[in-house]
Amino acid sequence: MSESGQDARRRLWLGIFFMCVATTLFPIMNGIVQVLSRTYPSEQIIWARTAGHLAIVLLLVVPRYGIGILGTRRRFAQVSRSLLLLGSTTLFFFAVKDVPLAKAASISFMTPFFVTLLALPMLGEKIDPRRLAAVIVGFIGVLVVIRPGSEVFQAASLLIVGSAFCYAVYQIFTRQVAGVDRPETSVMYSALIGTVVMSFVVPFVWVTPDSSADVLLMLALGGLGAGGHWCVAKAMTYGQANVISPFQYWQMIGSVAVGYIITGLFPDAFTWLGAGIIIAAGITIAVTESRRR
Repeated sequence: MSESGQDARRRLWLGIFFMCVATTLFPIMNGIVQVLSRTYPSEQIIWARTAGHLAIVLLLVVPRYGIGILGTRRRFAQVSRSLLLLGSTTLFFFAVKDVPLAKAASISFMTPFFVTLLALPMLGEKIDPRRLAAVIVGFIGVLVVIRPGSEVFQAASLLIVGSAFCYAVYQIFTRQVAGVDRPETSVMYSALIGTVVMSFVVPFVWVTPDSSADVLLMLALGGLGAGGHWCVAKAMTYGQANVISPFQYWQMIGSVAVGYIITGLFPDAFTWLGAGIIIAAGITIAVTESRRR
């Protein structure tokens, strides 16, 4: 193998590594949320997540670029992105108090399907029959996981569907600002508006932490979230998105492991079946998108 070929292969493996690290950090963060939710209000946990993320970004970005990094030519889109990310986080954090982590992760995989459907009205991108078929199959997989109308149905599962939808619109707005504003500007706004909003809410629900361990867990939320998103961005610099993105489904394994540590329970057969259907459909969309481009 030539030197250039070896370098490309090394970069690809680095991209896969960073994506797997990211999708290992996210289930750990969600597990901490589930543990803290037993004692503290979700609003306080959301504030800890967004404020911690913002603090890390400020420490890394402002010394290098200055406060001028907040300047944007797409203010509406940036503010909308931040509010949508806050909405997605809020719905997900409220839901995981009651929904097992593996089930929550499976439902959250709906995001690529929503992005595919929204790309037509918001970005003017056409949907070919193969991608539309994958979307339909993906929604069938979600129905297998949720099982509406059955005795195991959890209403909180619908909050995760809403979270996936908000995150999909967030990604659409991210595409719109990608070629206009610096990535660092977008990262700043992602955490900024959510922190400001939740800072007005949290004084009304604040519960003083019982122990230093709880304080450390709250501080860890921001670090895990920021670290996970950084690893995703880093992964995409090492290889093509259609090759790297499918490894985001490693999050399912992490969610199963963390969920078992917390509750001692494994997902049932329907959750595994539905997750498999969703993942297969998601990979189909990724491959089809790559060929189209």
